[in-house]
Amino acid sequence: MRQDATGRTVTAHEPRETPWLSVVLGYGPMLPFLAGAAAAWTLGGDLARGAATLTLLWASAILLFLSGVRRGVSFRTEGGPTAMQIGTMMLLFGLGFSALVATVLGRETGALALLILGYAAITVLDPIAAARGEAPLFFRRLRPLQIPLGLAGLLALLTLKLSGG
Repeated sequence: MRQDATGRTVTAHEPRETPWLSVVLGYGPMLPFLAGAAAAWTLGGDLARGAATLTLLWASAILLFLSGVRRGVSFRTEGGPTAMQIGTMMLLFGLGFSALVATVLGRETGALALLILGYAAITVLDPIAAARGEAPLFFRRLRPLQIPLGLAGLLALLTLKLSGG
């Protein structure tokens, strides 16, 4: 790191392989999506509804967090934040917050649609951003394997909801 009167220059090395902490912190938060969907499918009545609601709240929180990750990475992007980084951050934040509001208002199907859209966008956009230098290189390999776990839980909840459960 080099500093002068106008700021500092940071040189960083990004691994292509996913760091172990990113494996733990990447896949770990996807497990409640699957557990919540399984609980909603297997439990009855209020317990099933509670599991589904908690899963939607968790998924909204994680999507909001991932919007912040995108913004945080933009601070260290060579040449400054790109329009795509800011646009993606705003899209993810908007979808996450709207899903949170929809969940609180009892609009679970709408919340699920918003969340599925948001997580599908991450699956597609993060590998592209990684290739363009707008996200860590390892996102190119991590996101297509990590995010579909969350999507599977959300799609299971949507299937349950649409089947009348």
